[in-house]
Formats: sequence, C-alpha cells, structure tokens
Amino acid sequence: MKTNYATASDIQQCRRIHKRFGTTYYYSTLRFPKSIQWKVHAIYAFVRVPDEWVDNPGEMDCNQRLSLLKDWRDQLIRGIDGKCPEHFAMRAFCDAAAESRIPLDEAFLFLDAMEMDVSKTRYQTYEELELYMRGSASAIGVMMCYAMCARTDDDTIARAKALGEAMQLTNFLRDISEDFDRGRIYLPAEDMWRFGVTESDLQSKVVTPQFKNLMKYEIERARKLYLDSDFGIYKLPPRMRKAVLLSRLLYSQILDRIEAQDYDVFRQRARTNSLHKAKCAMRVMLKDEAILTKLVADSGVRV
Repeated sequence: MKTNYATASDIQQCRRIHKRFGTTYYYSTLRFPKSIQWKVHAIYAFVRVPDEWVDNPGEMDCNQRLSLLKDWRDQLIRGIDGKCPEHFAMRAFCDAAAESRIPLDEAFLFLDAMEMDVSKTRYQTYEELELYMRGSASAIGVMMCYAMCARTDDDTIARAKALGEAMQLTNFLRDISEDFDRGRIYLPAEDMWRFGVTESDLQSKVVTPQFKNLMKYEIERARKLYLDSDFGIYKLPPRMRKAVLLSRLLYSQILDRIEAQDYDVFRQRARTNSLHKAKCAMRVMLKDEAILTKLVADSGVRV
C-alpha cells in the first residue's frame, strides 16, 4: 500500500535529526541521489527517536519507556494500515517503507532490540550480543537495501547485515565508557573473562594490558565483518556505491583512531574530523571503483 503522509516539513525535520545525531552517516548520505536521500533521513529518524527514549530517558522509568516504544510500534502498524501517524518521523518512514517495500519485520526487529535495551544490560556471549545487533543494526542494513533499490538476494542481504553489525560493534568499542555510565556493557562477558578484564576495570577507566588485548580482539572481529560486507557494496547500483563506501570507510577508520589513542576510549572519544571526512570523500568520489576492487580482493572474493 502506497502512503502519502509526510510533508516537506516532516522530511526536513528528519534531515535535521540525521544531521544532528548521525554526523558520519549524514555526511555519507549526501552522496546519494536526492530520490534516495529523503528515505535515508526517514529511516534514520525512525530509529533515532526511540533510541533517544532508551538511551537518554531523563526522568522516565522503564515502564514509561516501554509504553513509548509500544506506541511507536502501534503508530507504525496503523500507518501501514492507512491511518496517518501522529509523529513526523513515523509519517516519513511509512512513506519510505511503502514506496520501497521495506519489510516491516525488519522495523519490528529494531523495536524488539530497543525494548531489550530497556532492561538488558549485560551479554554473556557474542552469540547473545549478535541477537541484539540483528535488530539494533543489521535490520537497518536490510532496510537500506530496499531504500536504495539494491539487490535483495540472500548474499547481498547477508553482507548488508554484516556491515550493520560491523558499524554497531565499532560504536560499542568507541562508546565503552559512555555505555558503562548508562549501566550497560556490550562487551561479551566471556571475552572479558578470557582476557582478564573485570567490570571494576571498566569502572576505573584505566587502560590495562588486559584491556588492550581485549580491544585488539574485538577490533579484529569488527574488521572481519567489514571485509565480509565489502562485496555487498561492490554489488550495489553504481549510483549508490559512493555513499555506502564512504560510510564504511569513515566508520571503520574509527577503529584506527582507537588504536592511535593506544586503546584509551575513556578519556577521548575516537572520531574522524571534518578535514579527514572531506579528504576521504574526495578519494571515494574519484577512485571508488579502485578502492572497492581492492577491498573485495582483500576479503578473498573473486569478481
């Protein structure tokens, strides 16, 4: 069912949310054709609004946050059924989902992850964390495939999921201190135990040799996921490649920054600055085919 809920003002509000909270994603999104940009803004706003309720609740308790998430889910269901949603981001997302035939199961998986975040603060194994990231990150990769009119074969979808997971894991490593202050640890407990890192170590915010070894292990895991995703970018429609490639490069380079800071994610947030973004964007604009060919070769895929 095609919907036509969102106004130009709704789309602009989604764009502003994207620009404010997702600087790297937003910067990369500007390389998409205009016909795609608005859908990416809509997807970002759709996920960011509930993410803010979960991560920055203010005085809201768990029940209040869960109530907001339920209403968000209900607005989506009603919107797809033909009732105009109350919230501008939901109006824009319903239009994007209807136009691009985005599977609603992916949107629901994302909301499942947000509900999990309200009450779950620890993950015993990486497999357990993967279940969370399937909704919090990989689902967004799948929705983006549909928004870009990309292939939706099993291999392409699997690689989109890998890119989402890689970016989410990068976020977790960059934001260890910030997440701990919120009461959450996204480092798997089995990995912490294996390398001799305790919750007290995270609380003390001291970069021990054990912590460095843990970070090296998790960074290698994230880089493997980026490599797994690269052939999926190669298969994208040519007009879509530059934006996704730029986002992939800028995000994976956060891992380089963490290493350059000697793994100290407690006193300095690893990030890429505006000059670096501009240089990387210029390189992608001029040499995206060569960059992708090398990345795919490094991943072991023959094209």
